[in-house]
Amino acid sequence: MHRPAQRDQRDQCEQRRPLEQREEPARRPSRLHRVALVCAAAVPVMLVASGCSSDSGSGGDAQKEAAAPSSAQPSQSASEKAVQEAAYATLPGPCDVLAKKTLADLVPKANKSGKAGASNESGTRGSCSWDSLDNNGVKGSQFRWLNVSLLRFDSDAARGEGNQLAQEYYAKQVKDAQAVEGAKNAKTEPVSGTGDEATAVRYDLKKKEGSFKQQTVVTRIENVVVTLDYNGAGLAGEKTPDAADLTKAAEKAAKETVAAVIAANQGDGKASESAQPSKEASKSASPSKSASKPASGSASKSASPSASASKKD
Repeated sequence: MHRPAQRDQRDQCEQRRPLEQREEPARRPSRLHRVALVCAAAVPVMLVASGCSSDSGSGGDAQKEAAAPSSAQPSQSASEKAVQEAAYATLPGPCDVLAKKTLADLVPKANKSGKAGASNESGTRGSCSWDSLDNNGVKGSQFRWLNVSLLRFDSDAARGEGNQLAQEYYAKQVKDAQAVEGAKNAKTEPVSGTGDEATAVRYDLKKKEGSFKQQTVVTRIENVVVTLDYNGAGLAGEKTPDAADLTKAAEKAAKETVAAVIAANQGDGKASESAQPSKEASKSASPSKSASKPASGSASKSASPSASASKKD
């Protein structure tokens, strides 16, 4: 009852006001209009959510692609295993490396065929020795002993390149020759024009049979190491040979052996002319101070004559 009366009273007051002062009643938005506004406000929210979801998905794919290894790039282990192929793939027969004339000069009374060392790896290592006893009766005798050893190193992923392995073994052979027990008047000097590097070690060695003059020439040509031992002695009162002459003969034999290694690898594309040592490299060759694990027994241990040769005295 009170509410309609109050509403009528307000209407009457409103009618008494001038037309321009009357307040126009606020229009209420229709229900349809409100729904449209709510939908319009929701659309950007959905777009933003959709956009975030899309970016997140593409980022995840990119991360997966970045984490996946590329098949186009070589693996690290494969690159580490790559080593340069060794220059020389074979060795000559150790008993065939020296000419008959050379053998006649160094070991005149020896069996020219030589005595080959036992080895099951003819393409990797080999040795041959000759001994000569020139018996002059009551005047005594001249003894000579010659041994040639060859050792070839292949390139290996675990151990390294053949050249490097040969350099290490070359240094060890020189060091072993310098450290022979009982050696006197030792002298070491580089040898020019023989392989990539070459060293001659000479010394005197006193034995019960007499005084021996020992020469050891160690030569490296690429991945092959040649160790040539040559000694001589005047026995039973015979004159002791001159050390300089023996050294010169040993160096000549070492050069001949290097030439035999090169010849054995020519043809079949096993070694090119560029693999031959340069004169500059040979002239500058000097013994290295580095050492490595031995690949075979030291050739310098063979400085003394064989038991059979000693019996001939």
